[in-house]
Amino acid sequence: QVQLVESGGGLVPAGGSLRLSCADVGRTFSSYVRGWFRQAPGKEREFVAAISWSGGSTDYADSVKGRFTISRDHAKNTVYLQMNSLKAADTAVYYCAAAARVGLPLDQYEYDYWGQGTQVTVSS
Repeated sequence: QVQLVESGGGLVPAGGSLRLSCADVGRTFSSYVRGWFRQAPGKEREFVAAISWSGGSTDYADSVKGRFTISRDHAKNTVYLQMNSLKAADTAVYYCAAAARVGLPLDQYEYDYWGQGTQVTVSS
């Protein structure tokens, strides 16, 4: 079964750090753009970060710039989201996704494959 599997979520105090991982299962998405999105209770799913297939280009939501870093390891078929200086407003379910697109799409509907999500809770 082809899927993306997230891990690394949890409960962390404000100001803390977490690293999320997203592993390719069943096939590799090495030529795909990869993204991270999040959805807080009662809110729409929103873009967090994206990385090109080569890893040479990245983009971030304004709300996480300077605090979050997206990266990918082709040898491990895994994409990461390093989250530092976490705030209560970062509390959400985080999803990784893969897109067979040119550029770095910010729209969730441009993404073709999705993980099941991992919960991140930041206590204030």
